[in-house]
Amino acid sequence: MIAFFAHFLFILAAWTLLIKYLFPVAYALNEGVPIGTYILWDFWWVVHIWLGWSLLHWRRHTYYFAAIVCVVEIVIVITKFVVFMSAPQWTIWRTNWFINKVFVLACFAMLLTYLVAKRVQLLKAQ
Repeated sequence: MIAFFAHFLFILAAWTLLIKYLFPVAYALNEGVPIGTYILWDFWWVVHIWLGWSLLHWRRHTYYFAAIVCVVEIVIVITKFVVFMSAPQWTIWRTNWFINKVFVLACFAMLLTYLVAKRVQLLKAQ
């Protein structure tokens, strides 16, 4: 199951790079505007790759690092959803962002549930 979560995080990171950087740059080039016009600056993809790698190369700090990242991500995404849903703007950019965040929330909610359910076994693995 740990490998599943690691690969889920790698896919999320790749998806984030695609929808927040590559697609906006391609769109800007097509429109003839500066390439940074539509980029949604976000560096959580680095944390997702690092956490995925950490899950595959388990160390004694991995459990705590994963739990902290899960809680922080869940709080941030829920907060962003509350703000967004108060006045939603369903543009191509916000729709892509929203769908991405749904998957981010699902990933971290499942990972946190797994970490709590398997706490004893995972802490022994250190």
